Amino acid sequence: MRLSTFFAVFRPALPLILGLSLGCSLSLLMVSWTQGDTDEACGDELGNGRLIHSGHIRDLQDGQDGDGNEDFQPRIVPYHKDPNKPHKKVLRTRYIHTELGIREQLLVGILSSRATLNTLGVAVNKTVAHHFHRTFFFTGLRSAKAPHGMAVVAHGDDRPVWLMYETIRHLHQHHGNEYDWFYLAQDDTYTQAERVMELVNHLSAGQDMYMGRAEEFIGGEERARYCHGGYGYLLSRSLLARLQPHLDSCRNDILSVRPDEWLGRCIIDYLGLSCVEKHQEMTYRYFELQKNVDPEREDSAQFKGAFTVHPVSEPFLMYRLHKRYNQIELDWTYAQIQQLQNQINNISELTPEGKAGATWPIGINPPFRPKTRFEVINWEYFTEEHIYSCADSSPKCDLRGADRADVNSVLETAVGRLNERYQPQLRFRKRRLLNGYRRFDPTRGMEYVLDLALEAFTQKGHSQVIAKRVSLLKPLSAVEIIPMPYVTEATRVQVILPVTAHDQDFVGNFLDMYVMNALDTHDNALLTFLFVYDPFDAQRVSQTDVFAGVKAMIGEVEKRYGDVKIPWISVKTEVPSQVKLMDIISKKHPVDTLFFLASIWTEVNADFLNRCRMNAISNWQVFFPIHFQEYSPALVYRDQQPSAASSFASEALRDGHFDRHVFEEACFYNADYMAARTKMAADILDNDELLESMDVYEIFVRYSGLHVFRAVEPALVQKYVHRECNPRFSEDIYHRCVLSNLEGLASRSHLAMALFEQEQANST
Repeated sequence: MRLSTFFAVFRPALPLILGLSLGCSLSLLMVSWTQGDTDEACGDELGNGRLIHSGHIRDLQDGQDGDGNEDFQPRIVPYHKDPNKPHKKVLRTRYIHTELGIREQLLVGILSSRATLNTLGVAVNKTVAHHFHRTFFFTGLRSAKAPHGMAVVAHGDDRPVWLMYETIRHLHQHHGNEYDWFYLAQDDTYTQAERVMELVNHLSAGQDMYMGRAEEFIGGEERARYCHGGYGYLLSRSLLARLQPHLDSCRNDILSVRPDEWLGRCIIDYLGLSCVEKHQEMTYRYFELQKNVDPEREDSAQFKGAFTVHPVSEPFLMYRLHKRYNQIELDWTYAQIQQLQNQINNISELTPEGKAGATWPIGINPPFRPKTRFEVINWEYFTEEHIYSCADSSPKCDLRGADRADVNSVLETAVGRLNERYQPQLRFRKRRLLNGYRRFDPTRGMEYVLDLALEAFTQKGHSQVIAKRVSLLKPLSAVEIIPMPYVTEATRVQVILPVTAHDQDFVGNFLDMYVMNALDTHDNALLTFLFVYDPFDAQRVSQTDVFAGVKAMIGEVEKRYGDVKIPWISVKTEVPSQVKLMDIISKKHPVDTLFFLASIWTEVNADFLNRCRMNAISNWQVFFPIHFQEYSPALVYRDQQPSAASSFASEALRDGHFDRHVFEEACFYNADYMAARTKMAADILDNDELLESMDVYEIFVRYSGLHVFRAVEPALVQKYVHRECNPRFSEDIYHRCVLSNLEGLASRSHLAMALFEQEQANST
C-alpha cells in the first residue's frame, strides 16, 4: 500500500469551505501542506481572491487564473438540426473510452534480438510483463521458434539503429492514439513494474517528456544528455507525435553505433529536448549492477529504491532479482500495515467507543451483524478428517480436496503464529484438532475458530499438553475486475427443445409462453423442435404419429405469424441422450450459432434470453443456469388456494427452490461444443457407452478449457412436475433426477406440516 499524492485545483466559481479543527499532523487523516519558504507546517492560507500554488501567488480575477486560460470554463455547444438536410444515423463507437478519447496509460517495448529472445526475453516476460497492460518484444530477425505467449514484432534487420528506428515508427503508427506513455528498455534490464507505473501516474501526460538515466554523449562537450537504453526510459505520447515526422531525417543524417544515443540525438536536434532524471518532484531511480553481485545480500538504499537494474547477464539472475525485489516490497507492505494498525489503535482511544471500538483484526471491517434470524451466517464444523456441512446435504462427509488443503493450511498457520508470539519462552507443537469452525463473512472474509490440543515446550525442556482456542481470518483482498470479451444483446438465440412422447402434454404451455415472450415482443430468437421417437413409435409413424398434435399446434402458430417458421427434426433412439441429440443439432447449424438447450417445462422470457447472450461467450465461457422449481401445490397449499400475491414473480420465488440437480438448460456456442466433442472423440473409440453416461455439462467440464458458469437464474421459473427418470441413463444422471423429484416436493416445513396433519388424522 502506497500513499499517492493528490493535486487539487480550486476554482473561484465554486466556494470552498475548509474545516481546520484538527491539528497539523494527525496520523494519516490529514496532510501537512507547505508553501514557499514558510517555516510553519500550517502556514497555507486562502484569502483575498488569491491562490497559493507551488510557492507562487497568483491573482484570481473575473473567474480566471493569472495565466488567462479559458479552457477551465465549460462551454455549451448548442445542437441545431438543419431541416433541409436528410437525417443521418449516428454511428457510435463500440467502447465508451474510444468515444471520450480515454487512452490506456503505458505501453512497454522491450528491445531484444534473435540470440537473446528465448533466454533474457522470456525472463523479462515471466517476471514483469504481466504487470503492464501490454508488452511488445521488438527484434530484428525472428527466431525459428518464437516463445509462446509473447507479442513479438520482427522488423527484418538486426542493425541496432535500424531496430530503434522501426520500433519508434511502429509505436507511433499502431499505438500512438491508444497510450499516453511508452516505456522502452533492453532485455538485459530488470524493471520494477509497480514503481514505473507509479511514476507514470504522477506525471502529466500532456507534456513532452524524455525521462531516464541521463548520459553524456561521446566527447562530453554538450550540456544535452541522452537516456541510457540499459536503464529504460519514458517517452510521452506528445513527444512521439512530434518526433514522427523527423524520423526519416534522423535515420539519414545521424550516424551512431548506439541506438539509445541515436534516439537521444534525434530528439535533441529536432525537438530541443534533453533527457531528464527528475521532473515534477519525481525522480527516475536506477541501479548499476556490478559483476558477481549477490542480489540477496545487496542492501543499499539505491538498490532498494531503484526502478530498473542493469546489466542483467543471464536469465537466472533476472529471476533472483525479481525474487529479491518482491521480498523488499513485501517487507515494506507488512511494515506499512503494522504502522497503520498502530495508528488506528491509537486513534481509536479518541472515539466514543474508546479502545473497544477497534475491531479485530485492526483495519479490517467488523463482523457482519444480522438484523433478523434469517441473515445469520452459519458456522461449519469440521475436524481433521470430516466436515459436517456437505454439498449433498449429508450430515457428515470426508474432508478432501480443496477443503482438506484449506484446513491443513490454517492449522499450520495457527501453530506458526503461536510460535512467533511466544518464542523463545515457549514452543508449541500440534497434537490434534479438537474442534474447528469456519464461516464466510462477505464483509470481511473467511473466519476460523480452532480448538487445538498443543504440546508446549519450555526453554528448560519441560513439556505439557494444553488446549488453546485461536481465531484466524483470511481477509478479502482488493477486488479484481476480470477482463471479459465483448458481448452484445443483439445475438440471435437458437432455442432447442427436445420432446419425447411422455412430454408432449406440456408442449402447449411452452408454446404459449414462447409466443407471448418471444414472438409478440419480436425477440431475436428462433425455435427448433427435436422430436425423439422410440423404435416402436418410429415404425408406426406413417399410420399413427405420436407427435401429430404437437405438429398441429406448431402449424397454428406459423399460420398466426406469417413470417415465423418453426422447424422440427425427427430422431429415432432408445436412449435420448443429450449428447446424441446435440450431435444431430450441431451439424445442422453454423459454428457461430448460440444455442439455448431448453426443457419442455422451461418458460422462455426476454430477461433470461438476454442473460443467455451475456453469459455465454464464444471460446471463453458456457452458461448452465439453475432454474427455480416451484413446489407441489398439493403439499404447499393443501386445501388452501395460493394467495394473489404469489402470482407476482417476486413473491412466487418463495414457494419453491433452485434445483441444482438439473443440468438440462444450457447456453453455449456451437463452435465450443464442436471443439469439446472433438477432444472427446478419442475416448468414444474405446467406450461406446460413454455418450449415454454423460450430459452436455460433463462434456464441457471434462473436454473443454472454457469457464463453465453455473449460477442461479431467478428469471427461469418452472412449474412443479414429477419427471420421468429414465433408468437407462447413467447412474449419476438417474440419481440426480430422483433427487430432483424428491427435493422438489416441498420444503421441510411444508413436509412437516403435512406429516403432522396426517398423524392427527390417523389418531382420530
